[in-house]
Formats: sequence, C-alpha cells, structure tokens
Amino acid sequence: MNRIQTLRLGAITLACGALLAGTAAQAGEVEVLHWWTSGGEAKAAAALKLTLQKGGHRWKDFAVAGGGGDSAMTVLKSRVVSGNAPSAAQIKGPSLQEWAREGVLANIDDVAKAEKWDELLPKVVSDIMKYKGNYIAAPVNVHRVNWLWANPEAFKKAGAKVPTTWDEFFVAADALKKAGIIPVAHGGQNWQDFTTFESVALGVGGADFYKKALVQLDAATLTGPQMTKVLETFKKVKGYTDKNAAGRDWNLATAMVIKGEAGMQLMGDWAKGEFIAAGKNPGTDFVCVPAPGTAKAYTFNVDSFAMFKLKDAANVAAQKELAKEIMAPNFQELFNLYKGSIPVRLNMKMDKFDECAKASSKDFVDTAKSGALVPSIAHGMAVPSAVEGAIKDVVSQFWNDDKMTVADAQARIASAAKTK
Repeated sequence: MNRIQTLRLGAITLACGALLAGTAAQAGEVEVLHWWTSGGEAKAAAALKLTLQKGGHRWKDFAVAGGGGDSAMTVLKSRVVSGNAPSAAQIKGPSLQEWAREGVLANIDDVAKAEKWDELLPKVVSDIMKYKGNYIAAPVNVHRVNWLWANPEAFKKAGAKVPTTWDEFFVAADALKKAGIIPVAHGGQNWQDFTTFESVALGVGGADFYKKALVQLDAATLTGPQMTKVLETFKKVKGYTDKNAAGRDWNLATAMVIKGEAGMQLMGDWAKGEFIAAGKNPGTDFVCVPAPGTAKAYTFNVDSFAMFKLKDAANVAAQKELAKEIMAPNFQELFNLYKGSIPVRLNMKMDKFDECAKASSKDFVDTAKSGALVPSIAHGMAVPSAVEGAIKDVVSQFWNDDKMTVADAQARIASAAKTK
C-alpha cells in the first residue's frame, strides 16, 4: 500500500481525521459549550460526542443547564474575556455576528468549501453562519418553534378537539379546565413566555405583521391595533396555566403533557424529543399541530456551533473535524432524530423521521417559497441580543404582572425595540 492509499484509508477510518505525516491521527481536544441537558437533548449531544471520539479526538463537555441558553452565554462571556474560550459554543442568529465582530471566532471556510456547504444549505441559513462572507459557525438543525403539543387522552377526557384557531384554543382550554386538567403547561422563564408570545403574534397577526413588528421592529406596527389584539390574546392564555409555573424548566412542562396532567404546550419541536425519550409515539400518544392560526407560516430556530480561535494545532484539527461531522449526513440524521428537529442539509432523506418532522420539513420548504418563513425572535434568530433581551423582559413583565395594562405593555415594547 503506497503513501496516498494509506492516507485515504486513514481518512475514511477516522471520518475527518487530521493526519500526521500520513500515518496516524493527531489527537486533539474539543471543549464544547452547550445547554443540551434534558433527556432528548442529552442523547443528541452524546451522539455528537461519540462521533468525534471515533475520530480519535477527546471531547470535553461544557454543559450549562437552562433551555434558553442565557446562563450559558453569561459563562461564555467570562471565559472569552479571560482568554480561555472553548473550542466551540452553541451560538446562533445575530449573536454570531456580534461575536465575530469581537475578532474571537475562527474562519472555517476550508471545511465549508471542501464539504460544499453553500450547495447543501438554504441561503437564509448559510448567510447567518457567515461573517463578511466567511463561515464562522456550523449549523446543526432547523427547529420549528410555532408548534402546539397535545395529549389526545386528555382531550378525549375533556370532550374537546385540538384547536387550529385561537377561538378554538380557548374553547378547548375551558373544556380541559372543566375536566380537571391543566389546559396549558408552561414554565416561568422569559424565553418560554416569549415563545408563547411570538406564536400568538404569528397566529393573530400573520407573517407580514410578524416580520414588520418583531423582525423589522416597525414602530407604527408595534403601537398599532393588531399588536393590541396580540397582547390581549397572549394575556388570556396566561389564565389557563397553573400557579406553579414560575421557574419551571420547559422539559418539566412537557412532562406534564406527557403524563396527561396538562392538555397542551406551546413550544418548539425540541419538545418532541422529550416525548420520544419517554417512549411515546406521535399521532397516538401525542399530537403535533402548528400553533393556532399559524398553519401556513413557520418560525425557525437554527442551532449552530461557533468556532473560536485556538492556538494548539492538534485542537484546531479536532475543531475542524467537529465542524465537518456536524454537517455530515449520518450525524444530521441521528442528531435530529434524537433532538426532534429536522436536518439543516437540503435533500436529506426523511424516511426515518416521524410525521411531525416530515410535516416540518415540507412546511419549511413551502414557507421559504411563500415568504412566510420567519426567524424566531424568542430564540435569538431575528434581532440583536440587546433588543431581544429588552423586549423579552417587557413581555414577561406583562405576562406576570396583572396590574400592567395592554397599553402600557405596548408602549414599553415599542420603547424596548429602540434599544441600542
């Protein structure tokens, strides 16, 4: 066997494998910051870890609990400021550009070009992964945020039907409440409040309203009558949650639906990973439908890993392998089957995926063509982090403070949208 054959065999065996003088892999370490700590998410993270270890590299887990990632970002900032950045960190949306402007992210164009990422990704996604035309992050998946999850047994007990409009939602909620079932499972964290809020905004106002209000931050739209109706509907949902919601993590709220303690949850499709991890089957044990009024629209959340600048050559090689493996077809399939999301790669076979994922994939393509594919502001995809945080705070204050009027909330949201 000649030298070239040896190299090729080594590359196949090690999946990506940075090779030393054509004989063996140069083992490196990747420290990966993420917040995938719940059941389905933890399995997904473990799949990535195993994939990397098969390439001969070491994985150092840097998990920070908290589904919205706020705690993880606080820890990351302190690490970067102290000159001790991890190899990769779960960062997404406009925050990627913010980190890149600080000059701390690595250029991974060599991996992206070798693997033809521009051809494999929708442009709306690849643009987010770049800074000044260069890839600085690897996308993992696409989540649909505007889902409603329901327990069919709870609905049967209540004699209710799974809603497709907000009017139907409140009829179903009343029936569930009368049957002694908590209508809406919810967790008291601002990103969960905002996940509900943006689904209400999309369902009540439509995709064009959503883009003007929550992406373009148009002042006239934020202070207009449509937003008034959105806030009124949003606050009405609060009345159907339980008093113990404060501080509850999202996966514990999902568990309430799984157990039949609650009838519904408004949450992204990472919730499906919890149902699957609990041995439940879509269509029979649980139902997934677009949030009321949003069947022809799609709020997307793309998880991605930003790659930080490293000095150690072996660790850089391991980092590049991580980036390659994240986009590899086998991992895209395995990871998303665990996570509840869909592959970010185009033209992936969906035959192993369930009906929820197949519907998500079809709607993702359809809404991209129709213009109703919109970024989730609740999950860091739409606006700068400072604006996002300011609006989230107002929305949560309105959700939790019965003394705050709709007019007050509307004025404060418009003001928060001007945050610099």
